[in-house]
Amino acid sequence: MRTEARPAEPRSTSTSPAGSAGRGALWLGVGFLAVLALIGVALWSPSPELPTRAQDGLTLALSVLIESLPFVVLGVILSIVVQVWVPPGVIERWMPRNPWGRRAVLSLLGMLIPVCECGNVPFARGLMMRGFSVAETLTFLVAAPIVNPIVIITTHQAFGFDDGILVARLLGGYLIANVIGWLYSRHPDQNALVTDRFRDACLAEQGVTGDRGRRSLAQFVVELRAVMPALIIGSAVAGAVQVVVPRDVLLSIGSNPALSIAAMILLAMIVSICSNVDSFFALSFASTFTPGAIVAFLLVGPLVDVKMLALLRTTFRTRVLGVLVVAVVLAAAAIGGVVNLLA
Repeated sequence: MRTEARPAEPRSTSTSPAGSAGRGALWLGVGFLAVLALIGVALWSPSPELPTRAQDGLTLALSVLIESLPFVVLGVILSIVVQVWVPPGVIERWMPRNPWGRRAVLSLLGMLIPVCECGNVPFARGLMMRGFSVAETLTFLVAAPIVNPIVIITTHQAFGFDDGILVARLLGGYLIANVIGWLYSRHPDQNALVTDRFRDACLAEQGVTGDRGRRSLAQFVVELRAVMPALIIGSAVAGAVQVVVPRDVLLSIGSNPALSIAAMILLAMIVSICSNVDSFFALSFASTFTPGAIVAFLLVGPLVDVKMLALLRTTFRTRVLGVLVVAVVLAAAAIGGVVNLLA
C-alpha cells in the first residue's frame, strides 16, 4: 500500500500463514453454524410462529448469499487480473499525480466495473496490494457501487428522472466518496487503517514472481478464504435481522419528512440488497415514503449495510468502519433532506 502522507513502517506481527488459515476456517465454520441454527430452529421449535420466522430468516439469508456470490467471484477474478496480469505501472500512468485528481478518477473507475458492492471489496483489496493508498481505495470503494453502469440503468428504469432521485443518487454517492477519501488521506499512518492480516498479505505479495497461472490460482484461494466467511456471516445476520425488526413500525412513519429518512436508512442497513437491483425494492416504498427517504436508502444500502460491513471488516479496522458508517449516514440524511426540500 502507498501512503499519501509520511510513510509508516509496517508493524511486526506474529501472524503465521497457518494461523491465518485457521482463523479463516474458524469464521467460515461460524457462518455455516449460523445458517444451520436457523434451520434447526425451524425444524425443532415447538412454537408455531417461530419456525415460520426462522424459515423466513433462512430464506432471506440464502437469497442475500446467492445474489451476492457471483459478484464476489467476479470481483476476485478482477482483483487477480489487477494484481497478477496487468504489468506494473500501467494503471498508475493513467492516474493524475495530484491527490484530489487521483481520487476523483478512482471514484469514477466503477463505471468500468459491472459488479455490485460485494465484488468491489476483493477488487479494492487488489488495488491496495498493487500500491494504492487506503484513502484512494476507499474513494473507489464508496463510489463504485453507485456509479456502476448497471446501477445507473436500473435506477433510471425504476424512477426515471422523477423528483431528481437518479441525479441525487449519482452526485451524492460521488460527493460522499471523495469526502471520505479526503478525510482518510489526512491520516498520518495509512497502514494503521487496515487489519494486521491484510497488511501481512500485502507484504507477502510484494516482489512475488513466477508462473502467473499458479499465482492466480493461489490468489483466488486466498481472496475467497478472506471474503467468503464474512459474506456468509453477513448474509445470516441480514436474514435474521429482517425477521426480528418489524417493518410495520418503519412503514408507519413513512410520511414524515425527517422520520422517513431515518426509517429508510435503517431499512437499507438491514435488508442488504445488491445495489444492482435495490432501486426496484425502493420503488415499492415510493408511494409511502418521501423522495429524500428513497435517495437516502439508495445511498446507504450499497455502502454500509450489515453484509457490506462484514466484508469490509476483512480488510479495514473496526474504527475505520465506525467512522465510515457515521459519515455515510449523516451525508445521506443531509442529501435526503435537500431532496425533500426541492421535490
